[in-house]
Amino acid sequence: MTIPEELKQDPTVAAVVAAFPNAVEEASNNLGELTLVVAAGSILDVCRLLKNDQKYVRLSGVTAVDWHPREPRFEVVYLMQSIQPNRWLRVKCRLAGDKPEIDSVYSVWRGSDWYERETFDLFGIVFKGHPDLKRIMMPEDWQGHPLRKDYPVHGYKYSYADPQ
Repeated sequence: MTIPEELKQDPTVAAVVAAFPNAVEEASNNLGELTLVVAAGSILDVCRLLKNDQKYVRLSGVTAVDWHPREPRFEVVYLMQSIQPNRWLRVKCRLAGDKPEIDSVYSVWRGSDWYERETFDLFGIVFKGHPDLKRIMMPEDWQGHPLRKDYPVHGYKYSYADPQ
C-alpha cells in the first residue's frame, strides 16, 4: 500500500482504509483530484462505502486504459463526485489481460449501465453482475474490441451481406 502521509488524513482515504484495510493499493492527489487505486476484488464494497458514507452520489464515467504489453494490462477508471462538499474522486482498478473482468457497480449507481456496456464493447472487459452486458456501439456480430492496443489498425475483416 502506497499512501503518502498527507493523504492518510484525507477523510475519503481514511474512511476507505479504515473499512477495508487491504483494498487501497495506492493513493495520490494530482491537481486537486484524489485518485485511489483499489484492488479489483474490493470495488463493489468500496463504491458502496463511497456512495453511502462519503456521499459520492454522482458517477460521471467509467472507462478503461489498455497498457498493452504491460501487465496488469487494463485499468478500469471510475470518475465520481460528491456534490456536498464539491469533491471529485478517481478510482482505478488494475486487471490482467488474459480474461479481464470486474464486478459491476450497477447495484450502486444505476447510471453505470451504459458506461460499463461501452467499456465492455470497446475493451472487452466483462462487468460481472451487469443486468444487460451487450454491445452498445459496435454491431452485435462485430469481432474484437477496437480500443485494445493489439486490435488491428484496419480492423478485422468484416463481411457485409451483398444487397443484390
